[in-house]
Amino acid sequence: MVVTVPELPALTPGAARVLDAASRLFYDRGIHAVGVDTIAEAAGVTKKTLYDRFGSKEALVVSYLQHRDARWRAHVLEHLTRRGEPGIDRILAVFDAAIAWSDANSPKGCSAINARAEIGDAHDGNPVFPEVARQKAWLLDLFLQLSREAGASDAELTARTMTLLYEGAIVTVGMETFDQPFEVARGVARAVLQQDPALAGR
Repeated sequence: MVVTVPELPALTPGAARVLDAASRLFYDRGIHAVGVDTIAEAAGVTKKTLYDRFGSKEALVVSYLQHRDARWRAHVLEHLTRRGEPGIDRILAVFDAAIAWSDANSPKGCSAINARAEIGDAHDGNPVFPEVARQKAWLLDLFLQLSREAGASDAELTARTMTLLYEGAIVTVGMETFDQPFEVARGVARAVLQQDPALAGR
């Protein structure tokens, strides 16, 4: 399944200030802890401007997640371009991207997972849940594509295994259970991939 990535509309200067402020506050403090008054004040705009540009706090949260995800996807694709040939190293490039990204951009773990933890029931119509689910589906789809390109014996199982290792690592980052979880996950991922005879020497 190919996951559709949303096109992000151009932002006015006022909208960009709102989004920048909201992104910092949502990630640092949490979605529920930050109100629109705080965001508007931090952005130097009125609440009217905030609502004019985004319509609702929920829509602003979705925009925050989408723009952050867009930066992450660009970062991953940059790493993949350095590993042009299909194979184990190209699959592991996703973990390399996470290692390079994590300290500066995700000290509290995954923004999507954190948002999902705050929204409660996934079936209550909150627009945040479909965006979070899409982001995770994109990662699984990426691992599936890379596994197929590499010629893995069971590409779907390989993709699911890589996704579990990745997601376990990003949760561990947020929980601060131990240091360098992505490095650990990468090592386990390499060991798993090397056990597949179809990937030997790749």
